[in-house]
Amino acid sequence: MTINKVTEGNKLVIALQGRLDTTTAPELEAELKDCLSGVEELEFDLKELDYISSAGLRVLLSAQKTMNKQGSMKVTGSNDDIKEIFEVTGFSDILTIE
Repeated sequence: MTINKVTEGNKLVIALQGRLDTTTAPELEAELKDCLSGVEELEFDLKELDYISSAGLRVLLSAQKTMNKQGSMKVTGSNDDIKEIFEVTGFSDILTIE
């Protein structure tokens, strides 16, 4: 998985490419711990993400809980398979998905 970060003031866009699964989720979790301080708007750009597992969903949920305290978070660019995973797991009710 590739993680690309772009900071614009207090907004952080994280673009993910590849697979977010048990192997790669800890890498994203570590990145988030290092870069969420002072962020008021977090966007996950998933247009290049092929797959997300329960481990990946856990990282998104953790990021959402953090952002609930300090700003907002949204998920953009999800393909149909990932949107279906969000629907089936109920994450579409928790996350702001555009």
